[in-house]
Amino acid sequence: MGVLGVSVGAGLAAVTLLTVPAFVPSLQPRELQNMGLGASRQAGIKAGWRPAKGDEVAQRISQSGYDITPLTAQRKSELAAMLTDHQRKVAVGSGTERAFTGQTVNGYPHDNKKAGLYVAALGGLPLFSSETKFDSGTGWPSFYAPVDPTHVIEVKDSSVPFMPRVEVLDARAGSHLGHVFDDGPRPTGKRYCMNAAALKFIPEGEEAPPESRPIPVEKKESQS
Repeated sequence: MGVLGVSVGAGLAAVTLLTVPAFVPSLQPRELQNMGLGASRQAGIKAGWRPAKGDEVAQRISQSGYDITPLTAQRKSELAAMLTDHQRKVAVGSGTERAFTGQTVNGYPHDNKKAGLYVAALGGLPLFSSETKFDSGTGWPSFYAPVDPTHVIEVKDSSVPFMPRVEVLDARAGSHLGHVFDDGPRPTGKRYCMNAAALKFIPEGEEAPPESRPIPVEKKESQS
């Protein structure tokens, strides 16, 4: 498509190509119900995020130049159909993987120590760099900052009585990533406690697929 490849390096990186079939049947309401997802989730709606309605929504570009336009409910369900049941329950159904057991959608363990970039399992939006990853001792991948604050959405989560938390969603697909807490290391003091099942890891040096690359400068200039 005329877009130059990007290599994973310091900060925002690159990934192996996420192969998406030309057509993936979307999950129908009954199938979603069988996965244990409620009516609002069938439509792809979560607090703080709503799906786009076709071409009605203008393109949104993040501070670092990435497309953060919300996916349509149709496109989100197509991508969700490519995940395993467990991965869907985490990313779409707001589930939580067991501590010390998580794996990214492409098989990297929760305690992966390789250099690279973590992108959303749904939609491929870059989220976290290995440079901000640290061992929290919790058994979940932990980071002290996202690669770009506009790539995540933080919303109040009152699902557990008497335990208010802040849920973290990815800005493009609205998928559930985990929660953020105020007990992390310097310089932010934050601990983004993520589910590995909601992430894909791109090792440093590998080419990023189109959905994980910034928007080409010439395209941004034509839109301005």
